[in-house]
Amino acid sequence: MPNIERWPGDAKGRSRATAWRDLVFTVATAPGASVAEQTRASLARISKNLAEAGADNSRLLSATVYLTDIAHKAEMDAEWCEWIGGPESWPQRACVQAALAPGTLVEITVIAARR
Repeated sequence: MPNIERWPGDAKGRSRATAWRDLVFTVATAPGASVAEQTRASLARISKNLAEAGADNSRLLSATVYLTDIAHKAEMDAEWCEWIGGPESWPQRACVQAALAPGTLVEITVIAARR
């Protein structure tokens, strides 16, 4: 059975990315003053994590976006749509309102297929 690969994160007890067989799982948050800034920075981190694991944003299967205030969904969507590209790259995606760590306005998790 293939081993699970793990890329350590900054937080104790959590990986920023894991991979098993052809699947990559990653999560990101980032500092910023607005939902747009945090989304843009989080997506950049996700891009980095995916690249290290042998995937990219064109290979996304699923994504979940957590917002502290769902009223900011359009602001997040603008950054998401700029990052994700055309319909050939669109994953299944959910966006939900959730209580997040203080100062965190956006958290994004994705599952991607490796190249």
